[in-house]
Amino acid sequence: MLELLTKMIGRRLDVYCGGSASLRGEVLQVEDGVLHLKDDSEQLCYVATEKIICVWESREREHNAGFVSAGFK
Repeated sequence: MLELLTKMIGRRLDVYCGGSASLRGEVLQVEDGVLHLKDDSEQLCYVATEKIICVWESREREHNAGFVSAGFK
């Protein structure tokens, strides 16, 4: 996981750590088993890489949670 995350520095990722723990941000660095993320509001987050279950690149377009009206009658 460390090697993969190191290759993704500068990319926006979604990181899943289990349960309801998921994070999104730009990878700043990976150091001493800690992933450093920066979110859109410039806040920093530090994640223990041993707790990460999976990661994927964030989509360009933001996804807003909620219901979508499909015109059903």
